[in-house]
Amino acid sequence: MADLVQQPQTNQPIHGSRALKEPTWVKWTFISIAILFLILFLVLPLVAIFYKAFEQGIATYLASITEPDALSAIRLTLLVAIIVVPLNTIFGIAAAWLVSKYRFRGKSFLVTLIDLPFSVSPVIAGLVFILLFSAHGLFGPFLMEQGWKIIFSVPGIILATLFVTVPFVARELIPLMQAQGTSEEEASVSLGANGWRTFLHVTLPNIKWGLLYGMILCNARAIGEFGAVSVVSGKIRGLTNTMPLHVEILYNEYQFTAAFAVASLMSLLALVTIFIKNMIEWKVNRQRVV
Repeated sequence: MADLVQQPQTNQPIHGSRALKEPTWVKWTFISIAILFLILFLVLPLVAIFYKAFEQGIATYLASITEPDALSAIRLTLLVAIIVVPLNTIFGIAAAWLVSKYRFRGKSFLVTLIDLPFSVSPVIAGLVFILLFSAHGLFGPFLMEQGWKIIFSVPGIILATLFVTVPFVARELIPLMQAQGTSEEEASVSLGANGWRTFLHVTLPNIKWGLLYGMILCNARAIGEFGAVSVVSGKIRGLTNTMPLHVEILYNEYQFTAAFAVASLMSLLALVTIFIKNMIEWKVNRQRVV
């Protein structure tokens, strides 16, 4: 036994930095490919959008984004986002709470339904709403008799956008709340707190950054949604055109400067969204380190 203990170990561990070290040319090759990809598919398109938007001067740019149809498209896009994001936030929190905190039959089916908009084409979703709520659809005649017009109006745009953005908040919160478990909520209840107080003072602080992250993604998709909205809106100028639809119409009419001017506003919104998203990620990573 002593001899066995005194025998030198032959399988020495490889030093971590040595094992992971790659040749310099490999590292710089991958870095160059990544930078080239970003320049070609991200930086250059953004530069081209803003160049074309300001090609005829600042006065033309301002006129393009302040003319009545453009303002109507901007207002409608923001209105849809203001309505859709809170509704999906409420649904996402409720669905995540249900999936992560309770055991029940059909949980897997519920999660599958939440993921359904990811697998269904937005155009198909728009056609489904046409079949349900158009003048010749399943519920359309009854709703129109009651004075409710869904298709080719703002309610249809809201419904279509709501459908395609349903998963974002829920799918961000479900794995987060599952990883946190139920121990803190159970401790809160055992100390006499009711469900609402437990949610406000225990659950919500633990999920706040994930919740904000999901809301930002939901908002970005709501602003940029094209396929489903294009089917149900009717593309009526000044009434049912969102910003993506307005850009398409202007481009098809060869009003390139105006089209790129409105597109630049959407690009600015996207950049702001990315900035906020990165700030949240930085904040979360900093808290984890601390």
